[in-house]
Amino acid sequence: MIHRHALLALAVAASLLSLSACKKEEPAPTAPGAAVIPEGETADQFVARINEEYRALATELNRAQWLASTYINADSEALSAKTNERFLGQLNSWIAQSRKFEGQQMSPDSARTIMLLKLNTAMPPPKDPAKLAELTQIASKMEGMYGSGKYCTGEGEAQKCRQLGELEDVLRTSRDYTTQLDAWQGWHTISPPMRQDYTRFVDLVNEGARDLGFADTGEMWRSGYDMAPAEIAAETDRLWGQVKPLYEQLHCYTRTKLKAKYGSDKGVVGDGLLPAHLLGNMWQQDWGNLWDILEPYQGAGSLDITSSLKAMYEENYREQQRKFSGEPTPEQQVELERTAQLGTAKQMTERAQDFYTSLGMQALPESYWEKTQFIKPRDRDVVCHASAWEVNMAEDVRTKMCIKPNEEDFTTIYHELGHVYYYLAYTKQPPLFHSGANDGFHEAIGDTIVLAMTPQYLRSIGLVGEQQQSNESLINSQMRMALQKVSFLPFGLMIDRWRWGVFDGSIKPDNYNKAWWELKAKYQGVAPVTPRGEENFDPGAKYHVPGNTPYTRYFLSHVLQFQFYKSLCDAAGYKGPLYECSFYGNKEAGAKYLAMLSKGASQPWQKTLKELTGGEKMDASAILEYFAPLQTWLKEQNEGQTCGWQASGTATAAAKPATKQG
Repeated sequence: MIHRHALLALAVAASLLSLSACKKEEPAPTAPGAAVIPEGETADQFVARINEEYRALATELNRAQWLASTYINADSEALSAKTNERFLGQLNSWIAQSRKFEGQQMSPDSARTIMLLKLNTAMPPPKDPAKLAELTQIASKMEGMYGSGKYCTGEGEAQKCRQLGELEDVLRTSRDYTTQLDAWQGWHTISPPMRQDYTRFVDLVNEGARDLGFADTGEMWRSGYDMAPAEIAAETDRLWGQVKPLYEQLHCYTRTKLKAKYGSDKGVVGDGLLPAHLLGNMWQQDWGNLWDILEPYQGAGSLDITSSLKAMYEENYREQQRKFSGEPTPEQQVELERTAQLGTAKQMTERAQDFYTSLGMQALPESYWEKTQFIKPRDRDVVCHASAWEVNMAEDVRTKMCIKPNEEDFTTIYHELGHVYYYLAYTKQPPLFHSGANDGFHEAIGDTIVLAMTPQYLRSIGLVGEQQQSNESLINSQMRMALQKVSFLPFGLMIDRWRWGVFDGSIKPDNYNKAWWELKAKYQGVAPVTPRGEENFDPGAKYHVPGNTPYTRYFLSHVLQFQFYKSLCDAAGYKGPLYECSFYGNKEAGAKYLAMLSKGASQPWQKTLKELTGGEKMDASAILEYFAPLQTWLKEQNEGQTCGWQASGTATAAAKPATKQG
């Protein structure tokens, strides 16, 4: 979704896993930004010192990267690259300094801090200063290329250019096969120019990872889970095995509906694969926009949130018109519309804030409302990909979105505020503990709240009408959630499966696109309807690849959020079916959640998980419990159908063969 997906604090090339920051700066006696190293410094004193140095430098980096994401131009790109270079150079220095304390006595917190220090960036910096400078320049360049990406048609005065948001709107609302294909292919034209830069980027971060003692960058990423790198790969395979049968049933149902809508020749690709451009989402990660095609029971328990949000915008627009005397000029008309858009975006955000404050959490700081990017500016290019930011490790927290009045963006706000409330909860932790228990935790916080946005909750806030209790309305409600949550699961795996292969060399640059589509076929059962050769670089059309944000976190979050949700429902004293639980307004559940959030990364995630849920293992059984009615219904609907898919013509031997249901 997550879009919803949603990032941690930095929507930037560095993608700091700790995500944080603050300010301070002293002249450097050695490298830029370096502090004088005290004689006879103990390990505990070293940790205290670098925590403060980190707090200072990270604020400066966050501010530069915020600027680069919200004012995309050559100057902000250069500023971001230089600040990032300085930060990563200092990180190299801290890591080098930490080695002299190996084997010495120190507090457990100091030992954990030094361990986390090595894992502090998703972009491991090479020791060679020239290569470090090159790396940060490439990272900022790719970030800018994505944010300013446009698909242009026509020439001269007749030329029309569309950015990602407009092309996403086509996939969201159009049901014309050719129009959708044009929008999908159009966005994927922005990424081929990244291919050469990305190939060099991989070489440079791998060198940085080896300098830190890892085999490659993928191994470094997999080391951030308080377990051996190989164990987290096996753990994700185990979790996927739990939920894969449910996904296959949803996939089978969706394919049947697409064939009914577009015909047997267009509604399917090859041996059972879904057409990439027909799933309502640029990356096929969230199928919620297909509600008009996939709704099980027409109008049963209407959950048309988008219409209610559009009505909110229309009322705000009429209010602006009433304040205006006379006939507005075209320019004034645009300003009236933008004022209404901004007002609606803030109202949507206030509604999301209300859920968190109902649990006993604090209201967002005033600075949040002053500094957040709520809608897309008219005067400049920005990165619209939704993200949350902890700028100074205190109360300067922000979100960055281009909010539109639709359900997808509405739930994304709840997701992003989950990051923000995590930041606020662990403010008192030392700077290097300013992170999630693991990165999957950070992504799960807001989505746990989204699970509690039951039809009854939505009715209580006036977004849907009175809900009639029936099996039909239940299945509709479950389908609505599954199209967000279940559809995402294999996508959450395949991006890093691709990058792990790129980083370890098993996927070569001349096979980047081929391997991408093989993995999408294997895990998601989706395929393009036209050939996508190596002249394309389709991975670069997904923000997290040029933005270098690890993605396994999103898969883990989709497991963890259901575990968190079940535990909070238990804490609230709820006794009914899991899927009907909303803990909105429950202070007991809120206190338990806040206690977990306040720990940050100060202890192994297994301990943090146990304190909330009673168990130390990630487990997808709560997903299956939640969607049990839907899974039974899907099996009935799919009876007699040939389910599963075969990735014909690819090397994806592991793709599931088609099987008959019934």
